[in-house]
Amino acid sequence: MKTARILIAIIILLVAIPYGLLQLFPEKAFELALDAERKQSGLERREIHFSRDLYFVYLEGGQGEPLVLLHGFGADKDNFTRIAKSLTPHYHVIIPDLTGFGESARPDDYDYTPAGQASGLHTFIKGMGLSGIHLGGSSMGGQIAMEYASLFPDSVASLWLLNPGGLWDGPLANTWKELLINGEDAKNPLIIEKEEDLMALTPLVMETPPFIPKVFQKVMAARRIKNAALEKKIFEDILAHPITETIRGLAIPSLIVWGKEDRILHPANADKLKGLLPASEVILMEGVGHLPMVESPLETARAYLDFRGRIREGTQTNHSTSDAP
Repeated sequence: MKTARILIAIIILLVAIPYGLLQLFPEKAFELALDAERKQSGLERREIHFSRDLYFVYLEGGQGEPLVLLHGFGADKDNFTRIAKSLTPHYHVIIPDLTGFGESARPDDYDYTPAGQASGLHTFIKGMGLSGIHLGGSSMGGQIAMEYASLFPDSVASLWLLNPGGLWDGPLANTWKELLINGEDAKNPLIIEKEEDLMALTPLVMETPPFIPKVFQKVMAARRIKNAALEKKIFEDILAHPITETIRGLAIPSLIVWGKEDRILHPANADKLKGLLPASEVILMEGVGHLPMVESPLETARAYLDFRGRIREGTQTNHSTSDAP
């Protein structure tokens, strides 16, 4: 009986300690959870500093050709942590927090236009000693990736565009229509000003969101609320610079992946983008929203690995498919 009571007490402690940590120190618990997932994906957190107003915190892991991944608006480097588990065995993966987001610099007077972000990214890439990079981006990160490729085409071996932004003259999803119709009076659902905003945003951007404990959602919301004023400025700078004419005819091998259930950026823009990029392929993913690499990491990674295989074998073709393989 005494042994049984001891075992029960140990079990209670094993359950109570993590729960207590979660409730009493949510920020610390959140960071520990991120560190654990990064480790599983073969990633380490690192920093590189150029000046007081230009420094980057990034994740890095794996070996092989460099693959630089750019997160979307309001997000950070950990949007790619889960999918990186399938990428680090094959590539040297580098995932920075873009300027204005995450742990990287957030100067108020920075040039947050796509071209300005691309220029800062170029400083980061040169500082890392990288060349011949493969470049991927989600949403705003996809727009910045295309801007970078147009400015430095000889530096980019391929593009991986996940529901990319910048096609503001293309078909509009309902979320965008409401913003344009209501103008300054519209509540931008991408700007988080209170906890409830983040709770409402999650089902808007993802058809099948992964489970995130509510206490972690509160931590994420608090960080976004703190950055809300700067994000409003960045959103205006991104929206004011469409990408269409900048990339027309850009002949870099490109994989365009779009979730069919995207309620932020209309999936029909995938075909529009394909018409602008002559060496591009399109994959439309069933049952996936705005963030394929978060919602369906294994399938999204498999599609990318197949794409890179076709580039390596010289068999890449301009085609579309209705779903990931």
